[in-house]
Amino acid sequence: MDLKEVMEQKNFVIVGNTIDDEKYAHKIKRKMLKNGYNVSAVGKELDSINDVDGDIDVIDLCINPAKGLKLMKECKKDFKTVVIQPGAESPELTEYFKANNIPYMESCLLVGLSEYKK
Repeated sequence: MDLKEVMEQKNFVIVGNTIDDEKYAHKIKRKMLKNGYNVSAVGKELDSINDVDGDIDVIDLCINPAKGLKLMKECKKDFKTVVIQPGAESPELTEYFKANNIPYMESCLLVGLSEYKK
């Protein structure tokens, strides 16, 4: 899945600090909601991806890589792909995704919003 296809999805989970308006996770959540996406937030609002109600298309990691890896290893929900935001990547995270055949990409949803408006 490329960034254009990601932005065509409907149900997103933003993983990170979505409470503090200085954090990118907060900015991403706010802009995604403003553009009509269904958004759930894990990190400061929900404790686990498993706590998200409903379907998940895209999990957006905007969190410390070690915390993101822990949350992904605990995840039992189905989803289509993971977006790893700049700064949230690590070799351990990408190795886990590759070893478990989890589709992912390193990209930025803010870029996706500016390039592929709904």
